[in-house]
Amino acid sequence: MGLTYSEAGVDIDKGDRFASFIGNIKSKAVSNSIGGFAGGIEIDTENYKKPVLLSCTDGVGTKLLVAQKLQKFDTLGIDLVAMCVNDLIVCGASPMVFLDYIGCGKLNEDILKEVIKGIVEGCEQSDCVLAGGETAEMPDMYPENEFDLAGFSVGIVEKSKMLPKLDLIEKGDVLFGLSSTGIHSNGLSLARKTIDPDDTENMLKLLTPTKIYVKDMVKLLESEMILAAAHITGGGLVGNIVRALPSNLKPVLNWKWNIPEIFNTIQKNGNVSDEEMKKVFNMGLGMVIVVKKENKDAFSDFANKNGIEILNVGEVQ
Repeated sequence: MGLTYSEAGVDIDKGDRFASFIGNIKSKAVSNSIGGFAGGIEIDTENYKKPVLLSCTDGVGTKLLVAQKLQKFDTLGIDLVAMCVNDLIVCGASPMVFLDYIGCGKLNEDILKEVIKGIVEGCEQSDCVLAGGETAEMPDMYPENEFDLAGFSVGIVEKSKMLPKLDLIEKGDVLFGLSSTGIHSNGLSLARKTIDPDDTENMLKLLTPTKIYVKDMVKLLESEMILAAAHITGGGLVGNIVRALPSNLKPVLNWKWNIPEIFNTIQKNGNVSDEEMKKVFNMGLGMVIVVKKENKDAFSDFANKNGIEILNVGEVQ
């Protein structure tokens, strides 16, 4: 007999079993179209006059290497979903579907099942549906025990409610923040070099999953007081907030919030400057919202009544 696909490094049967595992997960966040050529969901257009579909893609970066070091993979999927759906919600778009791409040297079912379980949990947290994906076993592209992740998501928003509303933002408007759970999925290439690989306590802190803000933001958007929002990812606070402001305005932060200890550890261990820390990391805020100055108290009251903790973190100048 000649050379087989399996001998070349690609196990079709294992791939089929993995796809079947995903399709059999019992969750409202998993589409029944898993395993087909394409997946999707119905759009309830009756609730929209001019619906706009927004899409985005992202990954988890070198957080994968931390997971490999600790052999802990159950939170990576949450990160993957979070990095996409948080980008959608700051535009006012509610996430509808999510798809994943996994590229690997060899399909390790035990590890990838943990990743998928995290993806499903992330979809449940953000009220969207895992509609499909791709798992590519490529033995000549990746080492046997390594893999990479990418996520893709689509959301929907009424055109008149899209954010940011740049024409309404002006000097003196207020910045509110939503706390992060830690480093999230940005700056890991720097952070990893400041933490001793044998410091399990702090390595585990690096794996704390990115907070998914969708449900809180959906509720806050009902106030109709939000002018803009920024998901704080690579580029730090200022670098991301300016993306949601007119070009002639900038954020001025008061820094009067609690910064998670992991950032102090990174800065101390790596002798990282204040400027570099603020440029790279979220420093304790995963989301920043812009509200008219005259709506400051009303917005705070709305958030409190709905059990959402927001922080006054600065203003627009």
